[in-house]
Amino acid sequence: MELFLKIAAAAVFVLMLFYLWPAYKHWQEHGPKAQKGDWQAAILPLGAVVLFVIVLVMAVR
Repeated sequence: MELFLKIAAAAVFVLMLFYLWPAYKHWQEHGPKAQKGDWQAAILPLGAVVLFVIVLVMAVR
């Protein structure tokens, strides 16, 4: 039974990839383009999350 569930999950995953491929192509061609300052705007929240996780790990020690 477990093998059947793994095969079914893999089949669903492959079907989802085929289903989502046209949307991916559309967004790649017509999506917003990166502008100056976008990386800085993304790094700030990511850095905040990393610092928060470090504080949580240190609090548990």
